[in-house]
Amino acid sequence: MYMVLFVLHDPDKLNALLDAWEAIGLPGVTILHSTGLGRLRSDASLWEDMPLFPGLDDFYEHEEYFSRTLFAVLPESIQPEQVLEATQNVIGDLNQPDRGLLVVLPLTKVYGLRPKPESE
Repeated sequence: MYMVLFVLHDPDKLNALLDAWEAIGLPGVTILHSTGLGRLRSDASLWEDMPLFPGLDDFYEHEEYFSRTLFAVLPESIQPEQVLEATQNVIGDLNQPDRGLLVVLPLTKVYGLRPKPESE
């Protein structure tokens, strides 16, 4: 079993990426707003406007500055290569700058994961 972690640099491609992942059978994805050190250092206005202890509303005010970090546990039926192919079909070649970062991690134990209920 694997977990994929993908930092999507272009949030406008989020829905298309989620559709592509669903099409290969990925049952669920967790999505977080995130930003990296390079982006923070390159745009000082984000630092100036962000409160010391931000709430969720503060992040939505600066949504355009944030990437999306997606993570999902792959069921045994889906291989990491399928996720890579589906991702690159939407995002483009991940070896190009400003596309994103895809990480695949092997899992030895997973607790609390429930299968998606079958549709009737």
